[in-house]
Amino acid sequence: MHSTLIVARMAPAAVNDVAGLFSAFDATDMPDRMGTRRRQLFFYQGLYFHLQDFDAADGGARIEAAKTDPRFVRISDDLKPFIEAYDPKTWRSPADAMATRFYHWEVSR
Repeated sequence: MHSTLIVARMAPAAVNDVAGLFSAFDATDMPDRMGTRRRQLFFYQGLYFHLQDFDAADGGARIEAAKTDPRFVRISDDLKPFIEAYDPKTWRSPADAMATRFYHWEVSR
């Protein structure tokens, strides 16, 4: 499994709006098209964390391929009033807001 974590800024009042947008988006075939297997959204003191898990390491490539889908464009636009870049000076795309994993552990079975 491959995971990405996007970090941004979000006002506390936006939690329900953002959850609703993703709930509607995830009810479509878009998660499957992008290879998404799990999405978790977190909020802490003005920060937004978007953890997305993929079956394989090609998640980034599949997201790139889905970016032209009108539903992807729409959710990106719909999120703009609620989510802002952590560092607007350096943000060009969600890739500029992805945290770098520096440790990983999981139970061996």
